[in-house]
Formats: sequence, structure tokens, C-alpha cells
Amino acid sequence: MLSSLPVIQDPWFYAVATVAVLVLGIAKGGLAGGIGLVAVPLMSLTVEPARAAAILLPILMLMDVTALRPYWRRWDRRSMETTWLGAVVGTGLGWLSFGLLSADALRLMVGSIALIYALRWWLGREAGPAREASLRRGTLWATLAGFTSFSVHAGGPPIHVYLLSLRLDKTAFQATTVLFFFGINWLKIGPYAWLGQLDGSNLATSLVLAPLAPVGIALGAWLHHRIDERWFYRVVYASLVVLGIKLIHDGWVGV
Repeated sequence: MLSSLPVIQDPWFYAVATVAVLVLGIAKGGLAGGIGLVAVPLMSLTVEPARAAAILLPILMLMDVTALRPYWRRWDRRSMETTWLGAVVGTGLGWLSFGLLSADALRLMVGSIALIYALRWWLGREAGPAREASLRRGTLWATLAGFTSFSVHAGGPPIHVYLLSLRLDKTAFQATTVLFFFGINWLKIGPYAWLGQLDGSNLATSLVLAPLAPVGIALGAWLHHRIDERWFYRVVYASLVVLGIKLIHDGWVGV
């Protein structure tokens, strides 16, 4: 049946991609996106990282639309006001520098950010009162998030550095993350098309995987309302440690 479409035919790809898409959906639907970082590295076991990112982009956009509904207007408005400029700038930088930095170099950078920030929290370095939303800090971290998101859909750790410091409640944190990446992913669609990443084969493969998107979102939303706030943040930070190590390892081996 798949042979009638210009899709990837490798069964191993679909085994890996199914897990990747479900994890992405769970992350977007309820666990703040941290664990979603694993999707591109996981799919990169069977296809090139750039192709993995291209296949995932339409699926991410579908997830964003689905995930917005349960979190509509529950985001932190001030956080969004201080990050939109950086999101646009970072996406533009990712577009302009496409092909100049290898995916492995980006993995090293993002993995280091994730690991360092998570370890600071586990060691108690992030204890203390919440910080106020700041245009300067928001723009800085959102720019980095937009840049790394454009390249390998790994914008979670940079924006978490900013949002976690604000000590938002778990629903506001989740809603703000969902809205932020809704904007980022729609910003990416034009540049991806311009760069030839959305060809017929990639789009057809995205279509085959698309039905998994709402399943993952529903699972994530179900988990979100059944995990208390303390454990919620422990899951986020623990996932950043694991994924930081994973990305650093993959980047180092690749380089």
C-alpha cells in the first residue's frame, strides 16, 4: 500500500519514527516538550538529520494546533511578550546559516545547555525566588531556541532555561511552551519550503505518520493532569539530563 506513494519504504524507519512521533506528542500534550528532544536524534538512526527534521515539521504543526485547544489562553502573557522577538530573530538566523553548521555541532551545543542547566537545578543552584520576565533574557534565550529549533527541532532546552526561572505553575508553563513553539514552527514552514526540504517524499511520509500526532497529544494531556507539580518538574529536569547526555554523545561521535 505504501508503495503507491513516494514515501520511505524501510520498516525500521517506521518502527523508530512511530516512537519518535508519540514521544513528541506526549511532550507537547503535557510534559513541556523536554522529552521531545529525542525525536530527531532517534529518527536520525535511519535517515539524515535534515530529512528527519523536514518530515517532522508538518507533524509538529499539526500537534501545535491540537495542543493549543486544552491550553488556550492559559499561557503566561508576559513570557510571550518577552520571547516573540527572539523567536523571529532565531528562526531567521537558522535559515541564513542553514548548511554552515553541522547537525552534530548543534547537538553538542544544545546538549551542553540542557545538561548544564538541569544539573544546576539538581544541585540546588536554581533554588530561590522566581525571577521576573525580562525582555533582555527572554530575547536571548528565545533567539537560541529559534535557531536550534530551525536546525534540529531542539529548541526546548534554551527556552526552558528562561521559562523555568520564572517558576510558572505547571499549566502556565506547558501552555506558554505550546504557544511559543506554535509560532516557531509556523515561522519555519516558508524557509523549509524555500530550502527544498518539503519535497513530495518527505511530505508523503509525514502524512503517513500524521495520525499518530493526536494520539500522542491525548496521552500527554492525560499524563499532565495526573502528575503533581513537584514530580512534573522532576520529570522535565531528569529528561533534560538524559537528553543532554544523549545529544552530547551523538554530537561528539559525529564530529
